[in-house]
Amino acid sequence: MIRILQKDNWIIKAVFAVIIIFAIGAMTITLVPGIFDNGDTNDATVFATVRSPGLLGRLSGSTPITTADVQREAEQQLQQQKLPDFYLPFLVTRVGQQQVLRAVLKREADRMGLQVSDEGLTTFLRTGPYSQYLFPDGKFIGEDHYIDFVEQEFRLPVKDFEDQLKDDLELQRLQSLVTGGVTVSDSAVRAEYLQSGTKVKFQYAVVSAADLQQTINPSDADLQTFFQQNAARYATAMPETRKIEFFSVDSSALPGGKPAVTDADIQAYYAAHQADYKSQEQVKTRHILISVAKGADAKTDAAAKAKAQDVLRQVKAGGNFADLAKKFSDDPGSKDQGGELPLIPTSSLDPAYAQAAMALNPGQTSDVVRSQFGYHIIQTEQKQPAQVKSLADVRDSIVQSLAASQSAAAEQNQANQLATEAQKNGLQKTAEAHGLHVTTTDYLGKTGVIASLPDSSGLLTAAFGAAKGAPQMASTGEGYAVFQVDDVKAAHAPAFADYKSHLLDDYRQQKAPELLNDKLIKLSDRAKQLNDLSKAAAEMNLPLQTSDLVGRDAQVPQIGALSGAASVVFTLPQGGISGPVNEGANGAVLQVLEKQEPSADDIAKNFDATKSKLLDQQRQEAFSIFVGSLMDRYEKAGAIVYSKKQSDLPLGN
Repeated sequence: MIRILQKDNWIIKAVFAVIIIFAIGAMTITLVPGIFDNGDTNDATVFATVRSPGLLGRLSGSTPITTADVQREAEQQLQQQKLPDFYLPFLVTRVGQQQVLRAVLKREADRMGLQVSDEGLTTFLRTGPYSQYLFPDGKFIGEDHYIDFVEQEFRLPVKDFEDQLKDDLELQRLQSLVTGGVTVSDSAVRAEYLQSGTKVKFQYAVVSAADLQQTINPSDADLQTFFQQNAARYATAMPETRKIEFFSVDSSALPGGKPAVTDADIQAYYAAHQADYKSQEQVKTRHILISVAKGADAKTDAAAKAKAQDVLRQVKAGGNFADLAKKFSDDPGSKDQGGELPLIPTSSLDPAYAQAAMALNPGQTSDVVRSQFGYHIIQTEQKQPAQVKSLADVRDSIVQSLAASQSAAAEQNQANQLATEAQKNGLQKTAEAHGLHVTTTDYLGKTGVIASLPDSSGLLTAAFGAAKGAPQMASTGEGYAVFQVDDVKAAHAPAFADYKSHLLDDYRQQKAPELLNDKLIKLSDRAKQLNDLSKAAAEMNLPLQTSDLVGRDAQVPQIGALSGAASVVFTLPQGGISGPVNEGANGAVLQVLEKQEPSADDIAKNFDATKSKLLDQQRQEAFSIFVGSLMDRYEKAGAIVYSKKQSDLPLGN
């Protein structure tokens, strides 16, 4: 190598110089802590950062996943799925990981050159699922209407919508590339339908775990032993309780009474809440719909349009609109009312329909209008433009709102002052000084109830987080309470005699599964010995039931879905008897009475649908394997860096 470098060849020397510089850089990055590390790892505003694996990835830019974006999407999912607030931390983790995965896939797609151009996006908008809204009859609705459509339907600025759509299309290209070579053999398709299309009729004997529990009657000595063996389980079975002293503060205890609402307050509130008093643009119409199914071919679409134009001619010739709607309209929700729709915000209507309806004066009828549902003839009956309600119209509601909020603020301020006073002078003296009554509760748990308060949950929550003897305040639903914790009884194990009924329930629940399995084994063995489930069930005094002729997607009484453990029935020959089928709450033994497999004609008729289903499954599996391998590569390379704040969160599924 030294000889090569000694040659007077500047190209070779330049190449080796680059290699040496690159090697020095690699050593620096590897050995010097902090160089090219993600500086956002301690930044609370960043959930995680993603870069490409390898040395070049360290030198290139990284993609930050912001905590704000993750939080926003998690909160949207919480609202959409109507989940309780305590799910939010788990949703944050799950959404964050989804966004990390999306960023990894985006980088891989970029590396493969799968980016979507502006022309590609335009083609998709013109021919894809949004074409009927954006390009009705092949004509663009115009830039202003396009902006309105995106902002109303997606609640996004147009640029964000287009960038997100480009990313989605790019990831679709990646998935298509990865799964493009997936195939399914004809024999696999036939085997799949042979399995999924098989139906069985069977008899079954059910053993109930709940019934078995009632037969378990341990002695006191057995329960004592069980109690001792599970001492750790019951060490805190009796929860912590607290005795609380408090007095209440509401509007009746305010010095000088409730605060008065002034005209200036009302005017300021009205000015600050203009958006709350805006009414939406609305329209009341009649319409006749000639529907066109999504994905219909051009011939079907043309036939529907011709029919709509014929009905329009009848309307213009003096035909009664309501009668024609009852006769021709395909809208089941309005045709019986002569096509009449109520006063509806235009934002909730199909954009093309709303635009046509608002362009008409009351009493006028439109030409044929194309929407996502088909072809309409629209008659506008009433229009109501967007407007802001006057102060006079909303004054009473403002007064009520201000009176409530000002009174609540005054109550909170008074409670704060009294709590501060109680910390100096004691709860009892403070109450006496202000003519208030102190109440002392019994020992209460966190979920207890204080009958004298409208809502005692806030007080109990605060009390279980408070130090003994330290006055504080808490909401009571209709005011506040100033309270202190007088005494605390720590969580402890119960006395055997007091907890005996609970121990019996726990003992039965623990022993029942073993008994259930033993009884099912005995039933199955005896049925196979006799080759007759009905005789074995009769010997064990178990009722026998018979199913209908059912497939794998059926639900059978007392057994449930046949996609679970009971699916074994589809693998048995006619007359075959199953082993124990244990679903937890119930167990059963099954015997096949009739087995009906699909014919060759059935397989042929369902071949294409089954193949499509299998292909989808195989493609999903192939892409899942690709994603798993890709994520593993990124993680092993340290190319995904979670912030330290996020690393302590529980991982979602």
